[in-house]
Amino acid sequence: MFNLVMRSVGWDTGRETMPVGRFFEYTDDHIADQFRQNGTPLLDRLTALPCLFMQEGIREEIAYVGQINRARIVGNEVSFEYTPDPEVPPLLNSMIYANRMALDMRHDFEFSRNHWAVKDVDLYRFLLRNVRPRRQHPTVFQIPEHEDIEPALASAMMPFDAGFNPIYDSIRQAADNAGLRCRRADDIWENAAIIQDVVALLDRSRVVVCDCSGRNPNVFYEVGIAHTLGREVILITQNEEDIPFDLRHLRHIRYHNNAEGRAALTEALQARMQTILGH
Repeated sequence: MFNLVMRSVGWDTGRETMPVGRFFEYTDDHIADQFRQNGTPLLDRLTALPCLFMQEGIREEIAYVGQINRARIVGNEVSFEYTPDPEVPPLLNSMIYANRMALDMRHDFEFSRNHWAVKDVDLYRFLLRNVRPRRQHPTVFQIPEHEDIEPALASAMMPFDAGFNPIYDSIRQAADNAGLRCRRADDIWENAAIIQDVVALLDRSRVVVCDCSGRNPNVFYEVGIAHTLGREVILITQNEEDIPFDLRHLRHIRYHNNAEGRAALTEALQARMQTILGH
């Protein structure tokens, strides 16, 4: 079983209240009877259950899984303190709404009314089936526990060479035309180790463009990281022979490094990005 606590605003204070009269709404009577006595909530039993903290809505609102640490009745309200579970990533209401039957949320009104319900569902088993598992952490660089992709971010992986600046301009123009903003690792200086900046950029990117021209080993390494992270990777090259043998079965864009060729590259990249984005 778990508590479902729905409020009209977000969860960010660590302490909230709920009218006693809103307890056990949308809760089956036989379940509610286990957690109340003479109409009064049995708080010691309720706080032993995990809790799903939700804000009203069915779209991009953020919900949290956690625990109620302490609760007491003050007049006609229950005052309670809570802590989100750091091991469980924030959830979108849209995901919860799509799985509402599995969570015994059978009434759409539940998503638009402050209330405290108890559901006869194993919340953590539901999460194991529907939320991505924790990553195994690499040791050479760090990645966050949970993904945080920026939907409008593209990144360019290429040699750190001034000769590639015009090519980067073409990539950036293509991204801009597709509604993305493009960055490369030398645009940012957030960490002492450049590899950490590179990986952080790859991990946040919706689309990654990798220029294999010249068979640069750093770019090949970055291609491997991007593929491992599950990112949408677009390979480009001035020479088809520079694409690693194991990747030649993948679509790639060949371009000429002159004004006409770079303009064609921008056009081809823009089309590919728009396909990826579903435009």
